[in-house]
Amino acid sequence: MLWSIIKIVVFLGLVVAVTFGASYLLELDGGVRIVMAGIELNLTPMKAVIGFVLLVLLVWLLLKLTALLIAVLKFINGDETAISRYFDRNRQEKGYRALTEGMMALASGDGNTAMSRASKAERYLKKPELTTLLTAQAAELAGNRAKAEEAYKRLVAHKDTRFVGVRGILRQKLADGDTDTALKLAETAFGLKPAHPEIQDILLQLQTQKADWVGARATLNAKLKHGTLPRDVHKRRDAVLALSEARDVAEEGKDIAARETAIEANRLSPQLVPAAVMAAHSYIDQGNKRHATRVIRKAWDAQPHPDLAAAFAAIEPDESPAQRLKRFGKLIKAKPDHRESRLLEAEMHIANEDFPAARRALGDLVERDPDARVLTVMAAIERGEGAPDAVVKGWLARALTAPRGPQWICNKCQHIHANWVPACENCHAFDTLEWKSPPASSIATPTGVEMLPLIVGQLEDQRAEASLDPAETTAEATDAEVIDAEIVGETDDKDSARDK
Repeated sequence: MLWSIIKIVVFLGLVVAVTFGASYLLELDGGVRIVMAGIELNLTPMKAVIGFVLLVLLVWLLLKLTALLIAVLKFINGDETAISRYFDRNRQEKGYRALTEGMMALASGDGNTAMSRASKAERYLKKPELTTLLTAQAAELAGNRAKAEEAYKRLVAHKDTRFVGVRGILRQKLADGDTDTALKLAETAFGLKPAHPEIQDILLQLQTQKADWVGARATLNAKLKHGTLPRDVHKRRDAVLALSEARDVAEEGKDIAARETAIEANRLSPQLVPAAVMAAHSYIDQGNKRHATRVIRKAWDAQPHPDLAAAFAAIEPDESPAQRLKRFGKLIKAKPDHRESRLLEAEMHIANEDFPAARRALGDLVERDPDARVLTVMAAIERGEGAPDAVVKGWLARALTAPRGPQWICNKCQHIHANWVPACENCHAFDTLEWKSPPASSIATPTGVEMLPLIVGQLEDQRAEASLDPAETTAEATDAEVIDAEIVGETDDKDSARDK
């Protein structure tokens, strides 16, 4: 509506300007005098302007007639397309002008204008690879999915534009969530242009979603071949795919094939924890404890992990706690300051009933990094040293509201996974899981949970008061003060006072 009003105002302005100019010319005195070959012409200003305009039109017409005459002469001399080219030249000029305007409208986000210019260009030009593509993109921008898909299908019908059409339909199917059709289209597009980085990534992602590990490894090799993936990244991701393939083979009951694939995955990426664990269990099943030990130690040097410790324990399942502590010594010494090594040593001391050594192994983790596992280990140490039940329950209550510690987290969307998977369950990104602590939550803890340590302590005090004489009650009150101080963070100081 506004554009129509603007056009009307501009038209009225032009009419007024022409009328004013004509009136001004009529009122002017003098004129133009032309003398040629004894002929003299005296023109008023108005007639001079009109004559100039007619002269320009006449020159333009003569140029056109001259071009047409040249085309006719060429046709007479044997050029059969000379006349058709003459008339097509004008059509091409109009078509390219419309095409240019459509591309500008598309770049500016005006889908409807781009579609109208694309239709006009299609009438004048015989270049469907340009006009149809513009129509498809303009229809997508305008929200006309049906017209866009129809245009992409027309592109698929031509050899030169087949890849563009397949890619356009592929993007529509991905937006619709039709992964089955999208996978077939991605395979077709990959066959047309195997070096295209976007198609490689889409095909790899769809293949991992469908658990087509063999096809995904072939796509990954193509990325390496065409230089779209660094060699070190290729080795790790190939290991991830080999590990996933080994898991599927194991579920099918093919133990030997699963072992070989798991060992291959560990060979490709020794630092990949799930691959090291599966390879170690494969060696254990074969009775090759030495290779299993070497695999776990190499992965532990790269990143200590509880699953590696569990696999290392499975090498000698019948050993005593003292023997296990001695055998784990080399593993712990490889990363003595790592929190996983300290927790592992503390847990083994607890199993060996050496609780002071467990406390020393835990060190300052309670103050520095008090997650649920650290606090639970601390509760076990207190229990082993004979602390009252209220102290133990206080540590366990703190563990309920403490952070859960390191977990498998997607680096792309920060989704937390219970177990390692090759692709994120939330955003489907491939090989983005990392063992780390999640960011601190800003959600407030319910008041009832925060009060749990105090409630547990009060119940313990009431139970003790009911069963003790007055002298014992006084002593228990002192212990209750110690417990309250431990709950608010003064555990170590009060422990020392109680030990004395």
